[in-house]
Amino acid sequence: MTTTATGRHVDVNGISLYVETHGSGRPLVLLHGGMMSGEQFAPILPVLTPTRQVITVDLQGHGRTADIDRPLALDTMAGDVAALIEHLGLDRPDLVGYSLGGGVALHVAATRPELIGRLVLTSVYLRSDALDPAIAAQQSQVGAAAAEFMVGTPPYELYQRVAPRPEDFPRLLDRLGEWMTHDFDYSELVRGLRMPTLIMAADADMAPVRHFADAFALLDGGLRDGGWDGSGRPTGGHALAILPGRTHYDITDSPLFAPSVLDFLTVVAG
Repeated sequence: MTTTATGRHVDVNGISLYVETHGSGRPLVLLHGGMMSGEQFAPILPVLTPTRQVITVDLQGHGRTADIDRPLALDTMAGDVAALIEHLGLDRPDLVGYSLGGGVALHVAATRPELIGRLVLTSVYLRSDALDPAIAAQQSQVGAAAAEFMVGTPPYELYQRVAPRPEDFPRLLDRLGEWMTHDFDYSELVRGLRMPTLIMAADADMAPVRHFADAFALLDGGLRDGGWDGSGRPTGGHALAILPGRTHYDITDSPLFAPSVLDFLTVVAG
C-alpha cells in the first residue's frame, strides 16, 4: 500500500486501486460510472460523511487507477472490490454503485453477499435490450476513434488531470466500447439478491422508467398495496426511487440523491 496526500493505492487482486476515505461511522463504499472516478461523489460527501465512513474507489482504468492487462469486465472489477473490502477489514459495508459502478456493485452483491450490508443500484439497466435503439446506436460509437471528439469534455479533462497515463484515454474508450457490445441479462442476479436493495433511477434515464419498475418487481416490489402498516411492502426491505427532473448523466447531482440513499440505508432498511 502506498500513500499520497489525497488518498492511497491499495494492491489487491492483481491491481493497484486508488482509494479515498472520508468521515467516520458505518462504512459506505461508492462506485462511480464509466469514464468517471471517485471524484464524481465529491459534491455529496458533506451530506454523507457526518454519519458515515465513505470509501470511494477508482475502478480499473479509471481515475487514478491504472489499467492492467485484462478485459474490462463487471465480474473482474467486482472481484477487485470484494478483495478491497476484505483487505481493508470493512465490516459489511453498504455499497452504492452508479451506472458502470452499479453493475460492479450488483456482481459483488450476487457473488459475495456475505461481504456487504445494503445495496443501492443507481441507473443500472439489467438487460442490453432495455435501451432506446437511438441510445444503443450512440453507445456503439464509443471507442478510440471517438477520443478526439471528447477533447474538452469533463471525462476527458478528468482523465488528463488524474490518470497515471493520460495518453491511455483512447484505450479506455476502446475497453468501454468493447464491453458495451456484449448482450446481457442480469435479471436473475437481481431476483436472487437477499440484502435490502434500493433501485434508483432518473425520470429521464437511459432506460425507460418502466424498466426500473420491472427490476423492482423482481424484488417483490410494486406488486400490491403496501398497506397502512407497511406489511404489504416487498419482503427483504427493498425499495424504489425515481428522481424527478434528472437524466442518466446528472442523477448523482440531484439534491435528492444523497438524502434518498441515507433514508434507505437508515430508515427503510433499518
